[in-house]
Amino acid sequence: MGAFGGVFAAFGRAAEGTARFVGGMALLATRSARALVTGKVALRDILDQMVEMGVGSLPLVLVTAILSGIVTSQQGGYQFTSSIPLYVLGSVVTSGVILELGPVMTAIVVIGRVGARITAELGTMKVSEQIDALHSLGRDPVAVLAAPRVIAGLISMPMLVGLANFIGVLAGIVAARFAVGLGPESFLFGARMFWHSWDLLYSIAKGVVFGLVIPLISVHMGFETRGGAEGVGRATTSAVVMMIITMLVLDAVFPPLFLN
Repeated sequence: MGAFGGVFAAFGRAAEGTARFVGGMALLATRSARALVTGKVALRDILDQMVEMGVGSLPLVLVTAILSGIVTSQQGGYQFTSSIPLYVLGSVVTSGVILELGPVMTAIVVIGRVGARITAELGTMKVSEQIDALHSLGRDPVAVLAAPRVIAGLISMPMLVGLANFIGVLAGIVAARFAVGLGPESFLFGARMFWHSWDLLYSIAKGVVFGLVIPLISVHMGFETRGGAEGVGRATTSAVVMMIITMLVLDAVFPPLFLN
């Protein structure tokens, strides 16, 4: 009975923690939207965050997109047999990059480069009482610190995903030429044959959702930081883990909801 009681108690604590986390995220999203609607968010702050998230992440996003296209093209060409027309590789690479690799790899880059930075930055401000100072000055930390980052993520992430899709497919075309001798015309023929117009919207929709969730989690974890420098480190690590898990769960939920 004691073992079962411990299991139920642990489950209850986990459920309570999850409910608190989800509630805090929902409250943060609501307050950020209210700050935007009421005009409390400075446009300059949003643009600064867009430059940091979007332009600053471009090199890594381009590198991951190129490698994703090359690897998908090479492995697809290796696994095809003589019974499968080689032009089908164009559809495999295009669908793989646009539906999955483009959004997911871009999200991982943004989590590692932007999400961790936001949590560490806001966590440091929290433990050093800079956020409390904003309260004492009559300024809303959500409008000043949270909303610009969330809005910038919503705008920047879909643009990064779209660029990653284009570069990944282009890299796949080049790799297919050198790996299996498939020309660009045949590659694009296969891509068009099995192409669905919804695929691109599906990919961009993933970018919008990831662009909302990543800054929300990182900001929330930063605001909840406790315990000095050690607490900042713990919060940053927890935020990265939580962002990756959430992103993968959402990625798994997308196909049954939108591709069936």
